[in-house]
Amino acid sequence: MIGSYGGISPRGDLLLLRKLADHLAGKTFLHVNSTREGGGVAEILQRMIPIMSSLGINTRWDVITGDQRFFDMTKKVHNALQGYTESIDDRMWEHHLEINEKNAALLDLDADAVLIHDPQPVPLVTFRKEGVWIWRCHIDVSNPQRDVFSRIGNYATKFDAAIYSVARFAGAMGINEFIIPPSIDPLSEKNRQLSDEEINDTALKLGIPQDRPVILQVSRFDRFKDPTGVIMAYRMVKKYNDCVLVLAGSPATDDPEGAGVLEEVRQFASDDPDIHILLLPPFSDKDINALQTMASVILQKSLKEGFGLTVAEGMWKAKPVIGGAAGGIPLQIVHGVTGFLVHSIEGCAFRIRQLLNNTEMAVHMGEQAREFVRQNFLITRQVRDYLAVWYTLLEKKKSLVEL
Repeated sequence: MIGSYGGISPRGDLLLLRKLADHLAGKTFLHVNSTREGGGVAEILQRMIPIMSSLGINTRWDVITGDQRFFDMTKKVHNALQGYTESIDDRMWEHHLEINEKNAALLDLDADAVLIHDPQPVPLVTFRKEGVWIWRCHIDVSNPQRDVFSRIGNYATKFDAAIYSVARFAGAMGINEFIIPPSIDPLSEKNRQLSDEEINDTALKLGIPQDRPVILQVSRFDRFKDPTGVIMAYRMVKKYNDCVLVLAGSPATDDPEGAGVLEEVRQFASDDPDIHILLLPPFSDKDINALQTMASVILQKSLKEGFGLTVAEGMWKAKPVIGGAAGGIPLQIVHGVTGFLVHSIEGCAFRIRQLLNNTEMAVHMGEQAREFVRQNFLITRQVRDYLAVWYTLLEKKKSLVEL
């Protein structure tokens, strides 16, 4: 399977990946998160597990389950870690631990390496067995609510290492810390090249006109993604440029606030026939691919963002992307080169008009964006980095790791 990435991924990544796999072949690697669908973590794991398995590593992916009370609480934790003020009492934290204790009794946590994703399953480390345990934080924790961060930190310090997407998210917790940005899979249904017929089929099915420029944001319906701000920017652009806006997202089983935010967005759109709000079913990868391919401008106007995979997805389609200057987005968008970073609704509207009115600049930016993703944000690089961290932790007595 890894051979399929030849000629797409950088040759050095593939070479190092094979070298690491030679050392780790036959060992077991377990990923644990809280959902199999919806959101970037699940999407990456769906593609990553087969790749790791094809390298000779016995790779598994388990998902914890919980009740509504559990996911309401973990959403509060997520919001608090991203800077919102939330009230989380001792009974909620106790329930968080109890749910993880029940899951620990059902899961096989015996593996040579265990990678726990985000706060929902972080208490599983309390029940750890042998092997290397790593906590993967996908959230923007640059300015967290301190008491909540401290609670999560009490668990995180029991791991052998923590991984963040961006350097400024890391905190001095007394354990090894690594920076590994997320990635996209260029061979997936969401990122492969589509035919004109496939694109037209999606446009017809979803009712998206192709006779005018399409402004697109793909993301969960989450206030941190600022969907109402996107609509406001579109309305400013609409005064001068005839265009349509598409807001597309899928539900996530671990996000209880999504339905409420979606309803707010629908009301804010005020029945504008040129605003298309799409709640796509899980695994609508080809339709999302087609939307990104047909779009003239792609947005990710997040106010807080762990990374924002949709930025790299849009750039891979050779599109200029306008993103909020938050979290991991500036890691992907080189301002004025591969897209634009914005700090306000007015700034977003200005950059949209700039791209719509200068096609040559938009095409040039899109070409540079695609190459930037190829060099930095393909899944082979992320698998390489995960294996490198694992190998480094196994070789911890050495001051220099050699392959």
